[in-house]
Amino acid sequence: MIDVFLSYAHEDAAWVRRLAGILSRHDLRVFFDEWDMLPGDVVVHRTDAAISSAVCAIVVISPASATSPRALEEYAALATAGATRNLRFIPVLIGDTALPPFAANRVWRDFRNVDEREYEGKIEELVTVILGETAREVPSGSGTPLREENMAAALPSPPRPITSPDQRAFVLCYAPADAAYGLALAGQLRTAGLPVWSAADLRPGDSQFWTIRRQLAFAAAIVVMMSPHSQDSDDITSMILEGMLHQRPFFPVLLEGQRNYHLAHTWYVDARDGRLLSPAELDLLRELDAAQGAGQPGEPSPVFPTPPARPAVGTVRVPPAASLERLGTYLSDGEFAHADLQTTAVVLEAADRLDEGWMGARHVRRIPSSVLAGIDAVWADHSHGRQGFRAQAALARVRRARHADFLALSVACGWRSSADAAVPRRYREFTDLAGPGPRNGFYPTLRNPQNELFLDWYDQWTATVLAVQLHPWNERNSR
Repeated sequence: MIDVFLSYAHEDAAWVRRLAGILSRHDLRVFFDEWDMLPGDVVVHRTDAAISSAVCAIVVISPASATSPRALEEYAALATAGATRNLRFIPVLIGDTALPPFAANRVWRDFRNVDEREYEGKIEELVTVILGETAREVPSGSGTPLREENMAAALPSPPRPITSPDQRAFVLCYAPADAAYGLALAGQLRTAGLPVWSAADLRPGDSQFWTIRRQLAFAAAIVVMMSPHSQDSDDITSMILEGMLHQRPFFPVLLEGQRNYHLAHTWYVDARDGRLLSPAELDLLRELDAAQGAGQPGEPSPVFPTPPARPAVGTVRVPPAASLERLGTYLSDGEFAHADLQTTAVVLEAADRLDEGWMGARHVRRIPSSVLAGIDAVWADHSHGRQGFRAQAALARVRRARHADFLALSVACGWRSSADAAVPRRYREFTDLAGPGPRNGFYPTLRNPQNELFLDWYDQWTATVLAVQLHPWNERNSR
């Protein structure tokens, strides 16, 4: 077995030779062709055998490797191995060239313009990863630059089943501008004996979006640092929606500005003075950690206090145009559940009911017709008219605010199999009813997973759906 296969263009041999020597001094079994190709070896056969037996591969990306036939062939073979047999594929950038798509979808390391101290820190981290050590902290001396590289990588998630991590953790979500507080909070939680994970803990070779989704799906709680930076971050918003999809508990921490509008109906910690968590707040997390230990994803916890009826800090107001643009992005990416949650937030914001998380007939008239028309147009445009409020009204017309009308609509939209059947209790299982299509009229559902901590969630959902269906704009367009 080979611990690490080194792939490179021969123009970069001097740089790779030094790397090979350092890795070997750590008792790693390294395949470096200058050392391992013997007279009489058939290069192709020897290389294929080495790739087949390698556990990790470091692929050196440079201008030379982009034009080297041998390096490109090795890259293709290693990319296949990384996709089919879990080879840890670690891209290392040493020249001014773009990362190929497969390499960009792995957590990479940038060795351009590093000084000796940074070089040693990055090499130490690579050794730790190749040895399979599980320490969460990056090596001493490597510091923030490695974490910044972790936060920088971004490509669509691979189609890979989400499996449970070895340990569910408190997942910290923060924008790069809030990293100083995020790292300090992570240190406080670890000192308190709590398991912590953030995107800064990604390791070279990780498939970053799959790993992030895995941690969010099984999180003990999602700790969101609320600030103008995180509110404007598409990545943070996607992480919040992913957590909502799996009905994970949220523990928002307000650093500055107003509260995130997706978390308006959630208890929060006010840390605008820069403080870390109090002993009482740490005890809440300990209690939640204990409660989640034997739980399953999608089982919300009642540990956190009830959201205040009149929060001291208001929620961010997002212009409808920006909200609809984000909605269109989710639909373009095929993220129907994220788009559904985004739609609910837009409707509640327009009705000034974000803090409550639901609305009734007396609130819906606050919503401008242009907002509902805009939402409907985006859904219709991305589904060839199969989704949206008008598509739902065509399936089952709501005439009065009666539960019988809601039952008829919910059956027609596929939210339940019959008027006598119950809808799934968990939001993730509920969205699975849409199927791969998804089925006509299913979206938007206006179902709010944050409300499902409470016994009256179904009544609140019913009231919200009926109110929107009976809005004057909807009535005019469903005749």
